[in-house]
Amino acid sequence: MYPEHPRNVPVQRSVEVHQPAPITPTVDPYAAPLAPVQPHPVPAVASVVLPDGRVVTGYAVSPVQPEPVAAKPAVSRAAVNVALGGFGFLSVCGGLLLLTSFITALAALITQLITLAAVIFGGWIAVQVFSTSGHRGGTTVNIRKAVFKRNHFHG
Repeated sequence: MYPEHPRNVPVQRSVEVHQPAPITPTVDPYAAPLAPVQPHPVPAVASVVLPDGRVVTGYAVSPVQPEPVAAKPAVSRAAVNVALGGFGFLSVCGGLLLLTSFITALAALITQLITLAAVIFGGWIAVQVFSTSGHRGGTTVNIRKAVFKRNHFHG
């Protein structure tokens, strides 16, 4: 280390504070009037000389305040979701009840149609069997001699 080297010699600099000039807005004759706004003070710009000789310039930053905790709602979200789900289920149950009633009625109708068809067809068969259509005693078959020659029937 050399004592006469410029890096080893502490530099004393003065702190300079710069005040920025506010920008004055131009007036537009066609613009809508603005609501009056309270002017905010322009923060002071501070310059700090670090021990190594560097100068840092900037605005002072206020510490961040945490957001206040929101008050807990009187009813939890889960309870609201369960209630809405129950309401939806109850509104669907009416339709399901109608659907099951419709299916039951359709099944009963089909059963009655099948039973009616069986009764009508069975009655028709009974009429054919037990009716007197001119001959009594069953079927008459006339048998006579038949001659088979070379797989050909001669009657």
